[in-house]
Amino acid sequence: MSHVYDNIPLKPFKRDKLAVEQKSSSRISTIQNNLKQEDEKKRKGSADFLKSCSAQVQKKTKSKSISEMFFKGQNGVSSEGFGSNDTICAEKSDEDLKKTTTIHSTPTSTLDDGYESSNSTPLVSGKGRTKLSNASSSLIIPCTLRKKDLHVQLEEDEHESFVLSPTSSQAGEVDPDSFTADDNRETWGSNTDFLLSIIGFAVDLANIWRFPYLCYKNGGGAFLIPYTLMLVFGAVPLFYMELILGQFNRQGPISLWRICPLFKGVGFCAVLVAFYVSFYYNVILAWALYYLGSSISAELPWMHCNNSWNTEQCWELRSLNETNRSMSLVLNETLKNSKHTPAFEFFHRAVLEMQWSDGLHEMGYPKWQLVVCLILIYCLLYVSLFKGVKSSGRRTVSVIRKHQLCQFSGKVVWVTATMPYVVLSILLVRGLMLPGALGGISYYLQPELSKLKETQVWVDAAVQIFYSVGAGFGVHLSYASYNTFHNNCYRDCIITTVVNCFTSFFSGFVIFTYLGYMSHKQGVDIKYVATEGPGLVFQVYPEAVATLPGSHLWSVLFFFMLIMLGVDSAMGGLECVITGLMDEFSSFFRQRKYAREIFTLIVILTSFSVALINVTPGGIYMFHLFDTYSAGISLLCSALFEAIAVSWFYGLDRLTQDVEAMLGMKPGIYWRVCWKFISPSFIVCVVMFGLLYHQPLVYNDYSYPNWAEWVGWSLALSSIMMIPLGAIIQLCKTPGSFKERVALSISPVEEHEEIRRSKLVRRFRAKHWFYI
Repeated sequence: MSHVYDNIPLKPFKRDKLAVEQKSSSRISTIQNNLKQEDEKKRKGSADFLKSCSAQVQKKTKSKSISEMFFKGQNGVSSEGFGSNDTICAEKSDEDLKKTTTIHSTPTSTLDDGYESSNSTPLVSGKGRTKLSNASSSLIIPCTLRKKDLHVQLEEDEHESFVLSPTSSQAGEVDPDSFTADDNRETWGSNTDFLLSIIGFAVDLANIWRFPYLCYKNGGGAFLIPYTLMLVFGAVPLFYMELILGQFNRQGPISLWRICPLFKGVGFCAVLVAFYVSFYYNVILAWALYYLGSSISAELPWMHCNNSWNTEQCWELRSLNETNRSMSLVLNETLKNSKHTPAFEFFHRAVLEMQWSDGLHEMGYPKWQLVVCLILIYCLLYVSLFKGVKSSGRRTVSVIRKHQLCQFSGKVVWVTATMPYVVLSILLVRGLMLPGALGGISYYLQPELSKLKETQVWVDAAVQIFYSVGAGFGVHLSYASYNTFHNNCYRDCIITTVVNCFTSFFSGFVIFTYLGYMSHKQGVDIKYVATEGPGLVFQVYPEAVATLPGSHLWSVLFFFMLIMLGVDSAMGGLECVITGLMDEFSSFFRQRKYAREIFTLIVILTSFSVALINVTPGGIYMFHLFDTYSAGISLLCSALFEAIAVSWFYGLDRLTQDVEAMLGMKPGIYWRVCWKFISPSFIVCVVMFGLLYHQPLVYNDYSYPNWAEWVGWSLALSSIMMIPLGAIIQLCKTPGSFKERVALSISPVEEHEEIRRSKLVRRFRAKHWFYI
C-alpha cells in the first residue's frame, strides 16, 4: 500500500553541497565496512552484538530533527512506532546508494489539509523502534514526516546515520507544536472559495448606498483624502492582522484569545456586534425581495401617482419642456418638504406603511407581506449555514462557510460575489446614454476642500471604511481559520481591499449617473435628489429605473443584485456568531447529535424574532436606531482593543514569527508600525471625536426621544462592556497571587505551564514591549 510520502525528493540541507559530496564517499565506505562486519557477526549469532547494535541505533544525535533514520546492513529495519511506513532502501554500492535520494510517491491523500494536522499528515509521536530481519542486504530508513520540504542531512555522531529534517521558517523561533490546532477542522475547497468569500462579505450594500452619499455630502472628491488615509493606516492593517490570527491559530473569534486570555471579551464583543447587525441588515434584504416581487407586474407601482397609497403631495415630472423645467427651478427650496416623488411615497406609504405610526411609541403590527419576505430570507440563510463546509465522510462540529447549500459547498459564492459587478456594469453603460449623466458624475467628483476642516468628515470616513472592510466584526477571523496553514493571506488582504474600494468608487459612478439624469429630467437641483441609506436604494434608484425602456427588466436585475450583495454579508455575520460560540463551547456541542443544525436554528430564530419589529409601521424608526448604534462606536472599540491586545500583549515578535512560519517572510516595517502605533491612534481619535461631536438622532422630520437614545447607547455598551467584563472574570478565575494572575492572563495558554515552573514571564521584560 502506497503512502503520501512515498518518493519525496531528498537533498542536502544546511550544508554546502560540495562539502557534502567530498565527505559522502568516505562515509559510504564506512557504512559498507560496518555492513560487512555485521554480516560476520550475524553468522556467529552474537546476541550481544544485536543488543549493542540496537543501543547504538537508538542513540540521540546532536542535531535537532523531527525523526531519526536507523539502519542495519543486510537486515531490514521496520517502522513500528512511527506514523508512516515510508522507507529508503540503499544497496551496498555507491551508485545504488545515490539512487535512493529519489523515491516515487502516490498523490497526496484527500485528507491532507496542508496544516500538519494529525488527521491529514503523519505526526512524530516519539522515537521509532528498530527491528532486525533476514531481508537482503540493504539500508532501510523508516521516517515519519510533516508536510514540508524534506532534505537529507548527514549527522556527525558516533554512529553515522541519515536524518530527515524539515525546512521551516519557524525553526528555532516558533515550535510548531506550541499551539493547539483543531485537527478535525475542515478547510476551504480552494483558495478561490475563501477569497471570494471575504470579498463577498466586504463588498456589501454599504458600498452601493453609503459611500456615494458620503462622498457627495462631504466635499465630493475631497472626501477621498480622509477615506484613503483611514484605509491605508487604519482598516487595512487590522484586516491583515485578523487574517493572520485566524489562519495561524485556526480558532473562532472567541476561542482565538487563548493567545491572550485577558482580552477574550474582545471576541464576545465582536460576536455581539455581528449579531446586533443581523437584527436590521436582513430586513433590507426583505425589502429588496418585496421590490423584486413588485417588479413582476404589468406596471411598476412606483411610476405614477394614481395609486391608493398616493397623496396630493405626490408629484410627477417626466415630460417637462424647457419652460416648465425653468419654472420648476424656482420650486427647489420648497420642493424637498412640500412634494414627494412616486418612489418616495411607494417606499414610505406602500412598503413601510409609515402613515399608521407617529413614532416609537406607536409601532403597530408587522405587515404580513414583509413578514413572508423576511421568512424567506432567513430560510435561505439557514439552508446556507446549517450544514457547514464540505462533507468528507467525517462529522465535524466546528465547520463554517457562509454560503453552503448542502452539496454545493463553495459554488454559491461564484454567483453571489460576481453578479453585482455584472449588473452594475450593465446599468452604468445604460446610464451613460441618458441626458444629464455627466452632470451627475461631475457633482460626484467635484472636490470641495473646505469640507476637510469639519471633524464629521473624518469620522464618516473612518466609520465607512471599517464597516465596509469588515475589520472588528470577527468574520474574517472565522473565515481565515479554515485556510490551509501556508495560504498566502497577505495576497488575499491586498486583493480584497482593492476590490472593495473599487466597488465603492465604481458604484458611485453608477448611482450619480442616474442622479444626474433624474436632476435633468425633473429640473431640480441634484442636492434634493440624493438621500442617505435606504432612501438612496429604495427611492432614487427605483425612480430612475422606472424611466428607462424595459424598466421591468432593469428593476429585476437591480434588486436581484441587491440581494446577491446583501446575502454574503448577512451569512458572514451569522456565521461569526455560530462559529465563535461553537468553538468556544466545543466540549458542550461535541457531545450532542446535530449540534450544528440545532444551534444554527436557534440563532436564526432569535435574530428573526427581533427583526420582526422592523417590519411594523413604526419599524423604520427602530431600524434607524439599530443602524446607528449597533456597529458604530462598538465596532471601532472592538477593532481598537484587538490591535492593542495583539501588538502589545501578545507581542509583535510572536506575530512576526507566526507570519514567517506561514508565509516564509516577515511583515515589513509599515505593517508593524501601523499595528502598534498608527492604527490604534487613528481609532482612538475617531472614537473621541464621535463622542464629543455626537448629534441628536433624527429620521426625516422625526426627532427621537431621550429614552430612545438611552436604549441605543445601552445597545452599544452591552457589546463594549464585554471587554472589561471578560478581563475581570479572567483575573478572578486564574489561581495564584495578583502578579501571577496578571502574568498568566496576558500570556498565551501554551506558556502557562512554563511560567508556573520557571516563574519567568517574557511579557514582564522591556524588550517585549519595545519590539518593533
